[in-house]
Amino acid sequence: MRHGVRLGIDPGDARIGVARSDPSGFLASPVETVRRGKGDLARIAKILAAEQEESTVVEVVVGLPRSLSGREGPAAVKVREFAAALARRVSPIPVRLVDERMTTVSAEAMLRDQGRKGGKRRAVVDQAAAVLILQHALDTERATGTAPGEILEESQ
Repeated sequence: MRHGVRLGIDPGDARIGVARSDPSGFLASPVETVRRGKGDLARIAKILAAEQEESTVVEVVVGLPRSLSGREGPAAVKVREFAAALARRVSPIPVRLVDERMTTVSAEAMLRDQGRKGGKRRAVVDQAAAVLILQHALDTERATGTAPGEILEESQ
């Protein structure tokens, strides 16, 4: 397992959930929800810079929405474009795309089970989904010894 913090990103149309791992890469935890639109990449870069001051940041993990069959649709195209722009912004920190099938649904269910309702749940569901995406990536790397997903090249 590589040592260092990872950021997890769940990009949505309205909000972007952000999570971080501890430096050992064992546990993901929520950071914040960033409003999608002007300044969103700058805010994520600022979060990354703050993490970099505390510890080495290994990479940014972005959830890639796929259908249950594994195909990529219009939402995946938008996430690929977002991730490419993020990769250019945070270079030389690598950005990795990982399968995020069902994470928002799982996050909604988890928050509902905890008794969070309506607006309170919507305010944190993106962070919870980012935690699930990042935790899955951490667990996969720990189990296989290989970082999951697809690394983006800077030129994209």
